[in-house]
Amino acid sequence: MRQCKETQQFKVAALYKFVALPDYIELQPSLLTFCRQHDLRGTLLVAAEGINGTIAGSPADIDAFIAYLHEANIFKNRFNAIDVKYSYTDAPPFLRMKVRLKREIVTLRADEADPTKQVGTYVSPDQWNDLIADPELVILDTRNDYEVALGTFEGAIDPKTENFTQFKDFIAETLSPDTTKKVAMFCTGGIRCEKASAYMLAQGYEEVFHLKGGILNYLETVPQENSKWQGDCFVFDERVAVNHDLEPSGHTQCHACRMPLNDEERNSADFIEGVQCPHCRDSKSNTERERARARQHQMELAKARGLAHIGDDAIGDAAEMKQQKKLAKEKARERA
Repeated sequence: MRQCKETQQFKVAALYKFVALPDYIELQPSLLTFCRQHDLRGTLLVAAEGINGTIAGSPADIDAFIAYLHEANIFKNRFNAIDVKYSYTDAPPFLRMKVRLKREIVTLRADEADPTKQVGTYVSPDQWNDLIADPELVILDTRNDYEVALGTFEGAIDPKTENFTQFKDFIAETLSPDTTKKVAMFCTGGIRCEKASAYMLAQGYEEVFHLKGGILNYLETVPQENSKWQGDCFVFDERVAVNHDLEPSGHTQCHACRMPLNDEERNSADFIEGVQCPHCRDSKSNTERERARARQHQMELAKARGLAHIGDDAIGDAAEMKQQKKLAKEKARERA
């Protein structure tokens, strides 16, 4: 296994766990306070079905946060087996800290997809190559189109989804449990496959496999000379993508359409920072472009002043409190 790069300044933790959290609204303030006290940045999503997110900070502060999840009485040992992937970077990958309340930590909108009740068969990275060599196997990339654009596994099917909720439609229109006997799936860190595999099992698929720990775990475990991975891996932070050594690949992201961009695309006459890129040039209206230009101008002003873009922490806190109150009211109505 590749050694950790402890000399780099920032440690990044991508984590998730599906677990019953009926008190998830009450957990939000404690999580946010701890993260801010330890100068952690990133986003955590908390819902009744569990926790998901990526945060970054000094190695000591990230380690303290993981210990906090394991040891704090408020969590009642529910995060003891939480799945965590680590990587390292020299530049801060996030600008501020957010803890968001959500209905789902991975939005699929399918009640039958419950990973706390059933999931597919986990396949470790060192067994993955042998599994996907099976000619009878259907290999599914459960990620969205802008992620798949950077890289995928040999022989994988791209569902061409713009968001994860469309995965249900892809399955209904493309596959059938009567004819598709074996399915193997993968995603960035493993969380989407937990839900996707639970969904497919609920639809009657019998043999469903998924890569444990996702692509990031595979890249960390499997030497490049033995790898079946082709390209780079999209990640949801300021690095945009990492290569097989889990180092930033040099991509940036179009803020208009989310597509990752290489040097050639950034140097294109069709690229306007924050407004459009060669991928979305023809799909944006003049109104959308003007709105994007205004947003980009505000971001540049904030950056020049040394502030996080789109408002400061006070504005972010107000939005989080509004969301918390809304979910609390909805939860109260459900109890009534």
